[in-house]
Amino acid sequence: MARLKDKYVAMKPELQSKLEIKNPMQIPAVEKIIISVGTGFAMKDNKLIQNIQDTISLIAGQHATVVDARKSVAGFKVREGMPVGVKVTLRGENMYTFLDKLIAVALPRVKDFRGIPRNGFDGRGNYNFGLNEQLIFPEVNYDSIMQIHGMNITIVTTTQSDKEAFTLLESMGMPFAKGRE
Repeated sequence: MARLKDKYVAMKPELQSKLEIKNPMQIPAVEKIIISVGTGFAMKDNKLIQNIQDTISLIAGQHATVVDARKSVAGFKVREGMPVGVKVTLRGENMYTFLDKLIAVALPRVKDFRGIPRNGFDGRGNYNFGLNEQLIFPEVNYDSIMQIHGMNITIVTTTQSDKEAFTLLESMGMPFAKGRE
């Protein structure tokens, strides 16, 4: 079992009393993590999109899929069916393994890291933040990447409250920036 999942199971009673939840089934949990990369800069370069897909698959430990445009948008020079992104959705063991690696290894490798922003909650208990480069993950070999790119990470929780989601992620060890809540 993943180290972070063990930690979550052990902290459930403490979380229940901290959030004053009577029913143990209502204790917030992480449901899934979505990693996505917009590849607008690489729409016409299939090798670059394949490289991004391979990199995200390596980081996530699970096969990433290429997302195609649903509609044509003339202003962005996008036609229906063109590749516009890469994404992967993690659940279960892969999710906990990735989150543990993100918290313990990748985020501390960010230059001048002072914590991730607290304002990434969407009002429904989900947290979004972005990373500027994929090189902070230890699996990524600098020589194998064609272009440095960022990624968006969405952490979906089972709660509908941002306060409960913040408490859950903070207790799991998510390094939030110091300051206002």
